[in-house]
Amino acid sequence: MVIKFTSNVVDPPVLLYMGVDKYENEELIKYGWPEDVWFHVDKVSSAHVYLRLPPGMTIDTIPQALIDDCCQLVKANSIDGNKMNDVGIVYTMWENLKKTGDMAVGQV
Repeated sequence: MVIKFTSNVVDPPVLLYMGVDKYENEELIKYGWPEDVWFHVDKVSSAHVYLRLPPGMTIDTIPQALIDDCCQLVKANSIDGNKMNDVGIVYTMWENLKKTGDMAVGQV
């Protein structure tokens, strides 16, 4: 079951979606919306977190507190990443994700 969060670090609050395993990540990849921003720990396995941008917000205007909230969520839900002091986090618009038939479940 995909988990839905409400982030209250901005006003009004925004919706975040997270897959808890590779199969849920696959569903999020498949059914994302154009206004979704995808977050993932770089170079290690992690949950996929999607920020649903509210009207008027773009990837360039996401408040830093909200970016930090999403980054903390993906790091906390990475088996390897949550044990590391420093991790890289990548994020991009959902429409930039590329999924091909030869990729593993949950991989982009």
